[in-house]
Amino acid sequence: MYLYSGSTIDFIGDATRSQLAAKIEERFTEHFRYRPSRSEVMSWQNSLSRMSQVLVSGDLTDNGIVVELQLPLTSRRLDCMITGRNEAGDRDAVIVELKQWDEVRRSPVDGCVEAFLGHDWRDALHPSEQAARYRRYLLDTHSTFAEGDVALQSCSWLHNLTEPKSHPLFAEDFHAVLALTPSFTGEQTIDLESFLTAHVGQGEGLDVLERVLRGRYRPHKRLLDHVAASIKAEPSYVLLDEQQVAFAKVMTSVRSKALDGGKAVFLVRGGPGTGKSVIAVNLVGELARQGYAVNHATGSKAFTETLKSVLGTRSAAIFNYFNSYSTAEEGELDVLVLDEAHRLRETSANRFTRRESRSGLSQVEELIRAAHTTVFLIDVLQVVRPCEVGSSTLVRGAAEKLGATLVEHELEAQCRYGGSDRYVRWITNFLELERTPDVLWDPSEEFDLDVVDSPHELEQLIRMRADEGHTARLSAGFCWQWSDPLSDGTLVKDVVVDDCAMP
Repeated sequence: MYLYSGSTIDFIGDATRSQLAAKIEERFTEHFRYRPSRSEVMSWQNSLSRMSQVLVSGDLTDNGIVVELQLPLTSRRLDCMITGRNEAGDRDAVIVELKQWDEVRRSPVDGCVEAFLGHDWRDALHPSEQAARYRRYLLDTHSTFAEGDVALQSCSWLHNLTEPKSHPLFAEDFHAVLALTPSFTGEQTIDLESFLTAHVGQGEGLDVLERVLRGRYRPHKRLLDHVAASIKAEPSYVLLDEQQVAFAKVMTSVRSKALDGGKAVFLVRGGPGTGKSVIAVNLVGELARQGYAVNHATGSKAFTETLKSVLGTRSAAIFNYFNSYSTAEEGELDVLVLDEAHRLRETSANRFTRRESRSGLSQVEELIRAAHTTVFLIDVLQVVRPCEVGSSTLVRGAAEKLGATLVEHELEAQCRYGGSDRYVRWITNFLELERTPDVLWDPSEEFDLDVVDSPHELEQLIRMRADEGHTARLSAGFCWQWSDPLSDGTLVKDVVVDDCAMP
């Protein structure tokens, strides 16, 4: 998806006639079914008008240009990409990240600067780092760039900033990223023109643009190798007993389905602590190592972002969310691994989803369609919100409807809670989730069960465990209000019990 594309000569004409922002606004409204903010429209008008001036002065009039191009299977859009042929005559493209910042200063956060955004100073990713990450994502996942049909470069342009080379934007700790993805200020427009001319200045850009817009999501082998190596290096992802059996069943099916072209659905059921997530991550690692186009998805932002942080930012390209596949082509992936599948929703669409982007399918059907083999890891007792509908019955029905072979597997062994099945059964019975033989608490268990008089005493006990070197946590669920952080980053003390108040 993109909001504007065409020749640079048409782009210049639309900008000159003040029609450019209006056309992009109209396309935005058609696609998202709501109007963009006034500030976003003004941003397009100001930055793209300046971009058109660079194209004119750099004589870049035989090129292609695409504005607000959406990165595959994400909601992120890059500002501008210009296509053409480079000095060697090869097909090339340049991402240009446009910033209207007029003030930038140092940030204590690695890879970031502080910019005056809205009404306050905020940490923001260095513009070159942002553009470089867009470039890496496309090289890893977009078929046109991943297969080498078109080369790809990146840069950023802060056209309202007039600062010398000694500015914090060009500090020594940014030299590495600046060498690959330069940043240009308003005083360096000639340098920007030279950069663009070197990479796309030989024209013939419409043919290159067409190749880019025809491209599809396809993880490149170097990305898959990177993910596989990251997972292999993480010692906590070791499979035991029935976990290994479930893993092996899926791997065998993937190989067989690759030969006969059929569609398979795996339903792996297990309670908390039975290792579903360990199976999911190992599947992704091994499938990536073998070169299969694999994605991992969940319905939990916290869980997915934690995985990305453990495995590295580059791995983020194949870790998505359940609602990322509404526009995926049928069989676009070899394997789609769906952890926490109990958090599936009825549909991926919301009130902002335009009609053309609504698949007309339930979310579970979208996910099964997107891959040749789909793996649902599910615990029906872990549904968090009322709108979550994931269940074994739901998956079975969708698999039958879509003609997929269904394979089920049950996990029972405990890998958390000290490996105590009895503890889990007692909790299940105590909360009246399911009747079990473990009605009474057995004091000989390897657990301390205490009833305390106040949250203060509970906190003290937990902090004692942490001071002893244990992993310890005191957490609150959804039975309290969850407020956004205050403007200074501090958290609101939503949880109030007697004289105790905590975020």
